[in-house]
Amino acid sequence: MTEYVVEFVGTGETMTCSDKETILSRCIEEGIAQEYSCRVGMCLACTAKILEGEVEQTVAEQRAFTKEEAEEYALTCMARPQSDLRLDRGKYPPSIENDAATEGAGSAFADD
Repeated sequence: MTEYVVEFVGTGETMTCSDKETILSRCIEEGIAQEYSCRVGMCLACTAKILEGEVEQTVAEQRAFTKEEAEEYALTCMARPQSDLRLDRGKYPPSIENDAATEGAGSAFADD
């Protein structure tokens, strides 16, 4: 098991997270206020833009992103770090932002 440093830009929050646990589960353990809802990669609440580093999250695990988007964005409930990370929470791929705008919603969540 390897431990990595995960930094959330703009908040000053950092934590260590192993390559065997999800970023979200570690946030919950550490008391870091990461938004989430379903915890299975469907609601998109826990999305973060990957500014630096790599995560493991197969397209099969997280069905919300295209393969290309999965290289730039993480669903923290599914993603496991593979290096030190810098994440920007609450950022969504253009395809999700465009879908929300088309539906007339102000965010990616119609029920917010």
